[in-house]
Amino acid sequence: MVRERVRKGVLAPAQETIEKLEKVVKDGNSYEAQQMYKSTTARYVSAQKFAEALDILQSGASLQLKQAQVTCGAELAVLFVDTLVKGKFECNEDMLGRIKKIYKEFPQVSLPQQVGVDEDMQKLSEALGAAKIRVEGCSSFLKAALRWSAEFGAPQNGSPELHDMLAEYIYSESPEMDMTKVSLHFVRGNHPEKFASTLVNFMGKCYPGEDDLAIARAVLMYLSLGNMRDANFLLDEVRKQLKIKDLGFPRSDLIKFILYLLQTLERDALPLFRILRQNFKSSIEREPAFDELLDEIAERFYGVRRKSGLGMFGDLFKMMGGEVMA
Repeated sequence: MVRERVRKGVLAPAQETIEKLEKVVKDGNSYEAQQMYKSTTARYVSAQKFAEALDILQSGASLQLKQAQVTCGAELAVLFVDTLVKGKFECNEDMLGRIKKIYKEFPQVSLPQQVGVDEDMQKLSEALGAAKIRVEGCSSFLKAALRWSAEFGAPQNGSPELHDMLAEYIYSESPEMDMTKVSLHFVRGNHPEKFASTLVNFMGKCYPGEDDLAIARAVLMYLSLGNMRDANFLLDEVRKQLKIKDLGFPRSDLIKFILYLLQTLERDALPLFRILRQNFKSSIEREPAFDELLDEIAERFYGVRRKSGLGMFGDLFKMMGGEVMA
């Protein structure tokens, strides 16, 4: 047995270990298998056999997730990333592909849409609890992967592909809709068209008055990163997708401000930028963080130094560079 060989200090070939542990899981002993995955791979890591440890952990994480053992699968997924760090593996297409394979095994389950009797309420409560566990597990895994990627070859804030994965999973699976968090990851991703689709989907089910806020927040986040191209693309793509669905684009003073702002940032027009902020003050104040984002935009586009660090959104942007990856 694997445990006997490990006890003697001889490490079995990775594939042999994978097959033995798979049998333990499929026999219904997920908890026992979990302890064996952790102790066995720790020995491979101690022996500097990082590649073998990665193979075993990837297999274990994927299998536990397929068996709906989300907590166990997420724990092994995080250990997979920890091993990437210990082995100093570069962030490349191959490793991102392996992370994506594990990510794809995290369950995606639709929450009940209608509740009535007490039994239905009980089912809803259980479904919400399970959804929270899924999101927390997947988030822990992808945040660890973002940290690793930033350290080993990806951009400073982590792989854009990983940000896209996390944004999509939070949006589709989280029992509590948090478009701010979803947007924070999408603006660091590589797929503004997916972001636009998500916004259009959100606009179809949000409360009145939230649709223009979601669009404005997305555009301002892109601009605060100096990304004018994707800010403009996002607006155009949202318009296009709404038209296809025969839905109207939001009309509000806030949206008017965003359109004027994009035109203003195309040229060296700091006085006009300041006039816009003053004239649309009441619209901007609908979300306190907008002022802080505009301070960041002023610094990026016009070199205006902020008096102090970002407040609420500063914490969120720190999350993207640190806490979101912590």
